Amino acid sequence: MPWNDKSGGGGPWGGGGNQGPWGQGPKGPSGPQGSPPDLEDIIRRGQDRLRRALPGGGGASPAVLGLIALALIVLWAFKAIYTVQPDEVAVELRFGQPKTELSQPGLHFHWWPIETVETAKISEQLVSIGGGATSGSGLMLSGDQNIVNVQFSVAYQVSDPKAYLFDVSDPDGMLTQVAESAMREVVGRRPAQDIFRDDRQGIATAVREIIQGTLDGYKTGLQVNAVSIEDAAPPREVADAFDEVQRAEQDEDKFVEQANQYSNQKLGQARGEAAQIREDAAAYKNRVVQEAEGEAQRFISVYNEYAKAPDVTRKRLYLETMERILKDSNKVVVEQGNGQGVLPYLPLPALQPKAQPAPALGATTGGNQ
Repeated sequence: MPWNDKSGGGGPWGGGGNQGPWGQGPKGPSGPQGSPPDLEDIIRRGQDRLRRALPGGGGASPAVLGLIALALIVLWAFKAIYTVQPDEVAVELRFGQPKTELSQPGLHFHWWPIETVETAKISEQLVSIGGGATSGSGLMLSGDQNIVNVQFSVAYQVSDPKAYLFDVSDPDGMLTQVAESAMREVVGRRPAQDIFRDDRQGIATAVREIIQGTLDGYKTGLQVNAVSIEDAAPPREVADAFDEVQRAEQDEDKFVEQANQYSNQKLGQARGEAAQIREDAAAYKNRVVQEAEGEAQRFISVYNEYAKAPDVTRKRLYLETMERILKDSNKVVVEQGNGQGVLPYLPLPALQPKAQPAPALGATTGGNQ
């Protein structure tokens, strides 16, 4: 024999005791003393556990495997199909990178799990700030050092879904903080009366511009549609004193208005009277001028006639003058001659018929009696 068979039961590479030709044989399964685990043993033990878990404890039948595959397919389809609501848009991400196109409302499909979906609501939303609506108290300091409690709301919507979802961690919270800060800035530059009643719309417009500029700077993807100041009041502790001041200011405005009305009334009357006086003066001036011009024309005509016939004109003037002087005087005619049997005296006024006085009302009544 070419090998030394000492035990008589060994193989061609060794003698007995499972030893090879190099004096030792192959090692058996590892024991618990730190030898590496056997892979076949691990697979075998897993198969035994799976058989025990399946119904009947036997091997996996094709029907069971089909049910498991169907369940896996249903689970995958449930994760791969998604729905976008009418007021939302969705952004699909492939390996964490957003796609260019957006998913509009409706039913959609994506390759899960390599693709995921994020949705954003694009309808207009409203957030209320101040007045106890949020954690902030809404107390602000006005430009004239008064404390004002302002409650306002901001209407906004998502204009860029990708920026809204991925560029800022909390865009809604940022909007609230920016809006409150903008309102404090604008109120701090204005007197309290502007926020109370005089210029609320102007303040709201300025606040909206500041909010939009800040949000655009942070690329939040939000658009501010409107800012509405719902209430502005002094703090509760000084509300009574503030109301007193408001009433006093209203009284002041009322008195000033009444004074203005009285002033306008008197001023209108004075202006009317002045206009009447000017009209009367103009009429008097016109009348006097016309009379003067008439007298001058009359004098010129008399002078012309006098130049033509001085004696006749002189006599006519004398007669006209005497007629004008003696028209309303009592006239008595006395004859210069020595009349016989006639009294040289003729009282013309006594011969004229006297005007009968109008009968008195009492006399007429007595006559009827």
